[in-house]
Amino acid sequence: MSSVVIAAPLTLTKLTGVTGGTVANTAVFRADLSSAGLGTFQSITISDNSIGLGGAAGQFSGFDLDAILVSNQLCETAACVGGLTGLSIFNFSSAGTVFTPGGQRAPTDPKLFGTDASGTGIDNLIATLGLFDGESTTASPDGFLSMGDNGVLSFNFASALSTSGLFLYFGEVGDNGEALAGSITISGSPVGIPEPSGLVLVVAALVAAAAARRRRIGR
Repeated sequence: MSSVVIAAPLTLTKLTGVTGGTVANTAVFRADLSSAGLGTFQSITISDNSIGLGGAAGQFSGFDLDAILVSNQLCETAACVGGLTGLSIFNFSSAGTVFTPGGQRAPTDPKLFGTDASGTGIDNLIATLGLFDGESTTASPDGFLSMGDNGVLSFNFASALSTSGLFLYFGEVGDNGEALAGSITISGSPVGIPEPSGLVLVVAALVAAAAARRRRIGR
């Protein structure tokens, strides 16, 4: 039987001011995780739905994520969040993220900014998603990830965390409303993990193949 995955949308509050790198124009949004209706969570998903409403073309299309963190400290300003040290729960490598790149607006580039060589994972040496250091320019971009139009990015954690007393903060480079045009949810389960039923089918197929091979050899 398939497992039931419960996800809850988050209500976002835009904080006062901006933060970021030298060309600082990163808007910061906060969500009170304890009000989401889930006792625990094990993943966070950001879905872009800006449909060309913000950002730039090519490798800078879609939602530009400066940084994301979870903290037990309540901040009311972007500057406050820029100085926070969040909980050490994020793994920005392929082991901790599931990324479905969105589309690019013409003229297109080989891959979205902040992604790895394949274009389907995060290069965190460029994206630096643990730091609010995004440069709000395409002339010398640094410190963010462009998700592409309708891109989806999920962060999985090693174990479930209590939502009690925790706040989620994330930054949108450029402050052009892309965050509010999309959605962000938390789930009590990891994202992109095969369900047990699927694993059973794979194992059964391997066992059957091995048995068939033994029968052929035994003839």
